[in-house]
Parts: sequence; structure tokens; C-alpha cells
Amino acid sequence: MKVLIIDDSPTEVHVIKGFLEKNSHEVIVAEDGESGLALASEELPDVILMDVVMPGLNGFQATRALNKDEKTAHIPIIILTTKDTETDKIWGMRQGAADYLVKPVTEKNLMHHISEVLG
Repeated sequence: MKVLIIDDSPTEVHVIKGFLEKNSHEVIVAEDGESGLALASEELPDVILMDVVMPGLNGFQATRALNKDEKTAHIPIIILTTKDTETDKIWGMRQGAADYLVKPVTEKNLMHHISEVLG
């Protein structure tokens, strides 16, 4: 399975990528919203893990754009962020996210949520 991580934190990417590769997933990475949109359209991953706070296009805007694009609208997006207010979560889901997780996330929790949105 192919997973696209859109996150501008090298540390977060390293940890999450490690969890995914350990569970035999192919991982592709974009460092910001704009390159994430391009990569999603090009690679058509099975699931996208989306950070919110990024330079340029933020995760909410990128999620909305991916959901409006016919080519990528079918791909489930899990927002993975440090923003943990109920308002943020509601807003993220309104943008079209399939799920919303707050960092830091455990390997077990992440794998569970990925299988849930793909199930």
C-alpha cells in the first residue's frame, strides 16, 4: 500500500515513515501543501497523512483541494496534527478528511486508523 505523508517537519516524517515502512507500506513524502497536491495527483496513493500547520497551503486548504479534484477525491485523508481543539477537528472533517489524529501518535494507533479508513 502506498502512503503519502504531507508534513514539513523532518522529525515527524522520520518517525511516521518508520512506522509505515515497518508495516510494509510504500511511503512518499511532500514537505508542503502545494507539492503534496502535485504528488497526490501524480502518484495516487492509497491514503494521505496530512499535517495542518505548514508554510503556504495549510493542511485544511490542501485537504479541501484534494477532495474537490476528481482525480484525488477518492483518496482518504487522515489529518495528523498537533492542533487538538474540537473546533480544529470539526473544521478538518468539514474539509473532507476521513479521520483526524493528534500528534504524537503511536504506531499501533496510526496503523489502526489507516486500516479503518481503508476498510
